[in-house]
Amino acid sequence: MEFPADRSDSGDIRRPFNPPEPGAAVEVADGVLWMRAPLPMALDHVNLYALEDGDGWTLIDSGINHPRCRAALDALLAGPLAGRPLKRLIVTHHHPDHIGLAGWLMAKTGCALWTTRTAWLFARMLHLDHQDRPTAEQVAFRRGCGFSGAEIEAYASSTPFNFSRSVHPMPLGFRRIVEDEVIEIGGRRWRVMLGHGHAPDHATLYCLDAPIWLTGDQIIPGISSNIGVYPTEPAADPLADWLQSCAALKAHARDDILALPGHKEPFTGVPFRLDQLIDNHLGALDRLRAHLAEPRSAVECLKTLFKRDVRADEFGLAAAEAIAHLNYLRARGEASRETDEGGVWRWKQV
Repeated sequence: MEFPADRSDSGDIRRPFNPPEPGAAVEVADGVLWMRAPLPMALDHVNLYALEDGDGWTLIDSGINHPRCRAALDALLAGPLAGRPLKRLIVTHHHPDHIGLAGWLMAKTGCALWTTRTAWLFARMLHLDHQDRPTAEQVAFRRGCGFSGAEIEAYASSTPFNFSRSVHPMPLGFRRIVEDEVIEIGGRRWRVMLGHGHAPDHATLYCLDAPIWLTGDQIIPGISSNIGVYPTEPAADPLADWLQSCAALKAHARDDILALPGHKEPFTGVPFRLDQLIDNHLGALDRLRAHLAEPRSAVECLKTLFKRDVRADEFGLAAAEAIAHLNYLRARGEASRETDEGGVWRWKQV
């Protein structure tokens, strides 16, 4: 979710390209095409990038398994990518809007899948975990966050989000990519640099031969990637992973690098943007510390954390992000957590 203090269109951020039309591509560097696929959600697009790779293409990310997205990829394969085979698909991380059509593309084109082992395992596992109703752990997590009784009752009787509805069946085989590996694509060398926090083992590709960085959802202009805690790992501390990743990636950032993100537009000014991403969360933590002078639930922290009223359709992601910030403070001895009689977690400043 985006923090209102975000100022990504100020300072050193520049966005030199206009978004491509549906089914079209914009060449953002020699042999690098920027394309978009539609998403059926508030964030209505995901960026895809095609890199010339000898007599074929290497594609970065695949989009979500949805009719509109499949139609967009069909148009791209028949349009700007026509005449050369799709040889390889590199997936940055396991979220459905990035890996959702990997299996579909492999079956359609015969391309190979390259990704991190973590991304492949998460995608395979989540695809097989189909539920008709939320599990007891998911309901207890919502209760712990401080959702109202009526909200929990409605949630418990609803059909939950299922990964399998937005991800095509995953193939059994893939090619693993790892930290610091150098991949040769079309005569250029791309170094794998992993980030964490938004997704485990999120791959970015840093070009060693040109000022280009495929940053996925690890570095995006204009919006802050969701840093959330979920019932799968309720004690996780992803915000610490995120802040450490931003600091580590900043050591390689330069103002002249063209960042190619998973959403929004390609941009320059990566060092400034990484500072923003760090500062936005540090500011949120400062607001939260003051707010916890009295015991609060995660839901009671949302307006303080985001500095605005959170819409009903944002509550799930917002609560997950609130828990991430609260877990960060708890892990550092700055906040305590107790469970009240109703199963709600109450957080207080130490």
